Amino acid sequence: MANIKDIARLAGVSVATVSRVLNDHPYVSEAKRAAVQEVVHRLNYSRNVNAVHLITGKTNMVGVVIPYLNLPYFNSIMEGIAQEALEANVHLLVSQTNYAADKETELLNMLKIKQIDGLLICSRSLEWEVIEAYSQFGPIIACEYIESDRISSVHIDHYGSFRLAMQLLLEKGHTRIGYCLGRGHSFNSRNRRRAFSDALSSAGVPVREEWMFYQIYSIEDGAEVVRSILDMEERPTALLVAGDQVAAGIISEAVKNGLRVPEDLAIVSFDNHPIAQLFDITTIDNRLVEIGRTAFSLLLKRLQDPASPVEHRELPFRLIERATV
Repeated sequence: MANIKDIARLAGVSVATVSRVLNDHPYVSEAKRAAVQEVVHRLNYSRNVNAVHLITGKTNMVGVVIPYLNLPYFNSIMEGIAQEALEANVHLLVSQTNYAADKETELLNMLKIKQIDGLLICSRSLEWEVIEAYSQFGPIIACEYIESDRISSVHIDHYGSFRLAMQLLLEKGHTRIGYCLGRGHSFNSRNRRRAFSDALSSAGVPVREEWMFYQIYSIEDGAEVVRSILDMEERPTALLVAGDQVAAGIISEAVKNGLRVPEDLAIVSFDNHPIAQLFDITTIDNRLVEIGRTAFSLLLKRLQDPASPVEHRELPFRLIERATV
């Protein structure tokens, strides 16, 4: 198998020149570059990537911790990450964890032993104190709010966005309001519930636990919410729904059962996916693709300049009023 010395001999150049060509160094004459590339092609030479990693200490690969690839919320964040990674010519190692702590730990240990250069965390089950201990081995970026001087983050104000949605419903005269969330105990879900409770308290309206639904992720989950509501003696007249796919399922099942939207059941959703426009759903744009793009740019900045400071960026959200309120 040919090595770099063989290429140098056949091309009539130094080993250093071959190295510069293979690493796309700019300071090589066109004639020498062409001679090296011709020999590389003739010998069908490929570099030993592991050896390059040992020499440079870099893999040109970053890890992504993502709970579920098939959920539109995380899929949109992943889209933003992938766009930036492609532009930067950085490879992604994506691990779907299903919120399993051991799967998250696997990626953290890969960072520790230098199999990846950095780590992006879309959402997680491990405590941040555990994750922070690994930041000494490479940059870690969170796609949610975190108070840390070791891990950078990008997020939106989930409390503020939920409070804005509640304000809209209250202004429309709704007081019998429920909500649909994913994980009830996550940081974002806790903030959303707090905003929900604070808004009702300010309006002098009690919280009705029977109108709160958790582990709601899909179109079918949304349909099941409607079936549950139909069995209630007293029903909510409005729902906050943490996801446009769920909202679409609610609307479809509501119409099927003779409920009018928004007259009988008003809906404010979140994320502003294409399905929200298709179903004309009032929604909060969470800037998910931009969260992914920003998270990767923060990681790339830390990779290029390890001395750069930790940053925490909050992106603005916006209410898009359509036909469901």
